[in-house]
Amino acid sequence: MANEAQLILAGGGLLAAGVLASAVAARVRLPALLLFLGLGMAVGSDGFDWIDFADYSLAHLFGTVALLLILFEGGLATGFRALRPVLGPSVSLAAIGTAGTALIAGLSASWLFHFSIAEGLLLGAILSPTDGAAVFALLRGVRLPRQLALTLEGEAGLNDPVAVMLVLVMVEVIRVPGYGPLDAIWFLFKQLAVGGGVGLLVGALATAALKRLEPAPSGLSLVASFATAAIAYGAAASLDGSGFLAVYLAGLAIGDAEVASRRSLLAFHEGLAAVADIGMFFALGLLVFPSQFGAVLVRGTLLALLLAFVARPVSALMATARSRFTGRERVLIGWAGLRGGVPVVLATLPLIEHVPRSLEFFNLVFFAVLVSTLIQGATVELLANRLGMSSAEAA
Repeated sequence: MANEAQLILAGGGLLAAGVLASAVAARVRLPALLLFLGLGMAVGSDGFDWIDFADYSLAHLFGTVALLLILFEGGLATGFRALRPVLGPSVSLAAIGTAGTALIAGLSASWLFHFSIAEGLLLGAILSPTDGAAVFALLRGVRLPRQLALTLEGEAGLNDPVAVMLVLVMVEVIRVPGYGPLDAIWFLFKQLAVGGGVGLLVGALATAALKRLEPAPSGLSLVASFATAAIAYGAAASLDGSGFLAVYLAGLAIGDAEVASRRSLLAFHEGLAAVADIGMFFALGLLVFPSQFGAVLVRGTLLALLLAFVARPVSALMATARSRFTGRERVLIGWAGLRGGVPVVLATLPLIEHVPRSLEFFNLVFFAVLVSTLIQGATVELLANRLGMSSAEAA
């Protein structure tokens, strides 16, 4: 009984620390994820040694569940109708921007750090996505013009599936002799087609079910919406499709639904996403051994600077070349592509698959994410003000 009480106490303390960290981060204009990661590192094996945790497979599972909850909440809060006017640039950023970031960062890492081309591209793919939790949190605190904010939201929701697919393809290229372009194209097509189809179907069925549940107690609607996220991801992934794409599309579909329980659904899933965010970053912090940072300090910093000042801005400019955004808006889009937990979760995939040098990749990614998040997360609002892009509209 004492052990159970201590475990429950520790869980409550973690949540309380997460709430406090979020409040502190908001005051000092830093992404809260940095504090969650720091808390995990502090109590982990390389810190106070209160928690011994080094299970990358379990951490990947935690990260996957957290990301699907965060993406579902992002889709639910937006909806297809709101996203439709900016769907073109959002998709372009998610596809061209993510692939371009992976290519530029990957080839640069290969040249700078003497990796093979395949190893460099794997590292670039891991670092390529923006982070939904970081971007959604940013947009709640920094008021940007609505079309710009929606574009960043749409990109953050849609580029995670693209990055996951790129990482899986590069893992196969390194591990499987003879894995070629046709194999990669078929894999990407199947992931997108199955994930998209399952997401739209589950979203439509869930919308109809929520409308029929209106006379029932409101708690049933909350359970049904939670089940929708799990079913969308599980069904798509079981059929070799993109579970993350399915979850986001299902959330967007329900976000358009005119249901009486809409406010409670949004509040419920915002709370779930916040808890998932805290738990994910805390678990990832536990995996890190700061004593190993010495080997990646210089390279990780170079990689972060390359990502923030070259790879992301250049890719964003290419992806928005045909959009109606002004030059100032395109500059801000390039700078506001925050990294976060997604690249760190993706960095566990090579470790699970026993890819050579995967621990080195994990430490490089973790340190690069810390540096780039610190630089960009603390300066987005300042840049928006300097460019005259701050808005009086509600977030």
